[in-house]
Amino acid sequence: MSIRVLEANFFMGTGKVSEMSAQIGQKAPDFKMQGIFKGEIRDIHLEDFTGKWIVLFFYPGDFTFVCPTEVKEFSVKNNEFKELDAHVLGVSVDSIHAHKAWIKELGELNYPLLSDITKEVSRRYGVLILDKGISLRGAFIIDPEGSLRYIVVHDLDIGRSVDEILRVLKALQTGEMCPVEWRPGKSTLGKV
Repeated sequence: MSIRVLEANFFMGTGKVSEMSAQIGQKAPDFKMQGIFKGEIRDIHLEDFTGKWIVLFFYPGDFTFVCPTEVKEFSVKNNEFKELDAHVLGVSVDSIHAHKAWIKELGELNYPLLSDITKEVSRRYGVLILDKGISLRGAFIIDPEGSLRYIVVHDLDIGRSVDEILRVLKALQTGEMCPVEWRPGKSTLGKV
């Protein structure tokens, strides 16, 4: 059996997912993980980003099929997030050393990859598939006050739209109600 077939069998079907304690409007679950950015390994805490917008996204694993497409797309669009004063953080349950090896294959990224090797952060954010020990594709927008403003979780086989996450971030930053398919430059519905 080839590695690709084994990998596909590993990811098919979801299984039981950890209970989500992360809720819209509530404080984002705290975290401290090792991260790698520009070849440097360091501890990264949620509190490091106090007063900033955060886009925290979880992916199932390094050296897989769909994950590199998302990880690279977040890197390509990272300047657009920076222009919105938002910091992108990618997370998987892989070790920091696996991240380092994978980045050599992918190419340098424009944001840090974090290692949730204990699986505790994935569990607290409700994206951990308990029987497989990997995370679903969860994306979370955390506002400058540390509150969760957006949560989207995909099955393993479907990549997210980075453009949609950017659109939602821009909508949240208006501070106003935004209708369906709202885009910058379109009218909002005003304040609540």
